[in-house]
Amino acid sequence: MLHHPHQKPEPITYFGQTDSRGKRTPFGIKEKDRSRHMYVIGKTGMGKSTLLENMAIQDIQNGHGVCFIDPHGKTADLLLDYVPENRIKDVLYLAPFDMDYPVSFNIMEDVGPDKRHLVVNGLMATFEKIWVDAWSARMAYILQNTLLALLEFPGSTLLGVNRMLVDKEYRKLIVNNITDPSCRSFWVDEFAKYTDRYTQEATPAIQNKVGQFTANPLIRNLVGQSKSTFDLRKLMDEKKIIIVNLSKGKVGEGNANLLGSMFITKIYLAAMSRADVNETQLQKLPNFYLYVDEFQSFANKSFADILSEARKYKLNLTLAHQYIEQMEEEVSAAVFGNVGTMAVFRVGAFDAEFLEKEFAPALLAEDLVNLGIYQIYIKLMIDGVTSAPFSAVTIPPIEKGPVSYREQVIANSRAIFARPREVVEEEIREWHMPIVPAPKERTDAPREGVPRASAPRDTHGQGDTSRASSSERVFPRTDVRPSEPRQEFSRHERKDAPPPISHTERRPPLHHETVPVHPREPQHAPIASTPTPLSLSNLRPDVKKVQSGGAHLSELRKALSDVLQQTGGTLPASPVPKAEPTHSGPPREALSGVPRSDSSSSAREVPEDLLRKLLSVDQPAPKPRDTGETPQSGGTPSK
Repeated sequence: MLHHPHQKPEPITYFGQTDSRGKRTPFGIKEKDRSRHMYVIGKTGMGKSTLLENMAIQDIQNGHGVCFIDPHGKTADLLLDYVPENRIKDVLYLAPFDMDYPVSFNIMEDVGPDKRHLVVNGLMATFEKIWVDAWSARMAYILQNTLLALLEFPGSTLLGVNRMLVDKEYRKLIVNNITDPSCRSFWVDEFAKYTDRYTQEATPAIQNKVGQFTANPLIRNLVGQSKSTFDLRKLMDEKKIIIVNLSKGKVGEGNANLLGSMFITKIYLAAMSRADVNETQLQKLPNFYLYVDEFQSFANKSFADILSEARKYKLNLTLAHQYIEQMEEEVSAAVFGNVGTMAVFRVGAFDAEFLEKEFAPALLAEDLVNLGIYQIYIKLMIDGVTSAPFSAVTIPPIEKGPVSYREQVIANSRAIFARPREVVEEEIREWHMPIVPAPKERTDAPREGVPRASAPRDTHGQGDTSRASSSERVFPRTDVRPSEPRQEFSRHERKDAPPPISHTERRPPLHHETVPVHPREPQHAPIASTPTPLSLSNLRPDVKKVQSGGAHLSELRKALSDVLQQTGGTLPASPVPKAEPTHSGPPREALSGVPRSDSSSSAREVPEDLLRKLLSVDQPAPKPRDTGETPQSGGTPSK
C-alpha cells in the first residue's frame, strides 16, 4: 500500500505523480471528491487499466466497499492476488464461465413498483443497443409489456420472456397477477386479440434475440435462478468486495455486454434503495466504489441517470474507455456534464479536438495527441473545486504481497454465493415443466356409485315393448336424409343391459340387399292398428248431420268411403316405426306425408278411430265383423 510522506487527516487514493521541474510528487483524490466521479480516456496500451487497478487495490486494502467490472478478465484475475487475509470472506467473485458453480443473479427479483420502470428501461436500452439492426417499435412495445408483467410475478426471471410468448397457460398465470392497469390492458385487450398470423410475425424476433442468451447454459444458469444468492444492498452497506470477470474471450461479447449492463443497473437500484433511510443515517452509510473498464460496452441511455443520481446515494464511479465515439450522445453529454475529475492519456485527433474545449486555454489538441505512455493531462477535483489542467504520470503497478490467497478467495466465494450446477439445472428443468390447468367442474358428472343415465337409443322395437313387438321387423326410412351420428355418452356397464347397437346396424346402406331400390315403395310388415290421420273439415258436415239425426246410415257410409278414397293417396307408403328415433331427423308430419297446419286452422288431423267414435255418438253403427283386417281405402265396411 502506498503512503503519502505527510499523513493527511482525510484518506487519499493515489494514482499519479507530478512531473514538473523533474520532481515527482505523488498525488491522489480525496474520498469526498470521488463522489463527483472520475473519467479516464485514452488509446489502448497507454496505462488506463493500470491506473484503475492501483486505485481498486488501495480501496480493497483500506477496507472499502468495491465493485470492479472487467470485460477483459486480466484485472479481475489480478485483484484476487491483492485480497488480504482478513478480507477473504468479503469477496464475491462472479465469473460466468465457472459453470460448475454458477452464481445466481436475477435482475428481476424483488423489484418494487416504484423501481420497475428503471429495470425495464435498463434492460430495454441494453437490448436496443445489442440488437440495433433488428430493433423495431413493435418489438419494443411487446417486450416492454412482457418485462413489466413478469416483474409483478414473484420468482420471475429472464427465462420467462420467451415462455410468456409461447405458453398460454404460463401467460394466463402471469396476466392474472398483473395489477398495473396499462400493462393488464395490453395483455387482455390487445395481445389476446392478436391473430395467429400477427403473433407469428411479431413475437419470433423477440424469441430469437432473447433465446440467444437464455439458450446458452453459461448465461441461463446465472440469470435463470429465481432467487439471487447475494443481496447487493447488503454487500454495499457491509463494504464487501465484488469482482465481476466478464472476459469476452470466455463469455462472448454479447453475453458480457448484457451481463455487465444488468449488473450496473442492479447496483444502481441497490444504491437508490438507500433512500429508505433519513439523511442522518445516509451520511453514516459507507461509500461504495464502482470501477468499470471499457464502460462503453455496458453504457446505455439509462446510464445517464446513474451518473446524475448515484452520488446522492454514496455510489462513486470511476469509468474508463478508449474514444468518445464509443459512447451514445446522451451518455457522452452525461459524462462530461457530471464527472469532476478527468484524466486523459494519448487520444486520437478527433477526440483531441473535442477534449481541447475541456482543457483550453492551457492545452491544445496537439498536446493531447503527443502524450507518451503513462503520461496524462488531468483536471482534478480538490475539495469540490476542479483544478486547472496539469500534466502527470501514473504510478507504477503496486507490488504483490508475499502470499496470495487467490484459491481461498475463490473457494469461499463458491461456498457462500454459488451452488452446484446439477442443482441449478434441475430447478430450471422443473420450472420448464408445463402448467396443467385445473380441471373444470362438470355439472353432468355422475356421483360416486350412481350410474349415469344413458342417452335414449333407437332399439328398433327391441327395447320398447309398449309400442311394438320385439318380433316385428321394422325397416328404416330410406327417403330421409341421414343426420350426423349421435354422440356416444359414457355409461356404467350393467349385466342386464343389451349390447349397444352400432350406427351401421341402426341405418343400413341405401342399396343393401334387404332394402328395396325404390324408396317410396319399400317392403314392410304390417303394423297392427295404425291410426290414420284424416281431415276433420272433410267430415264436419256429415258429423253435424249425424249429431242432429238428419243423416241416414247409407249416407254416412258413403261419406266415410269418399273421405277414405280422398285421403288414401296421401297416406305414407311405409309404416312409421313406433320406437322413438335417437337421431335428429325431420318432424313426424314430414315422414307421414301429411302437412301439419296451425292449431287455429280448420284442417286438423284426426285419427280414424276417433272419427269413427264421433260418427257413432248419436246413432251407433252396426258392429263390423272381426276379420282382423283394417278396411282398405275405397272399400265398404263389413256389416
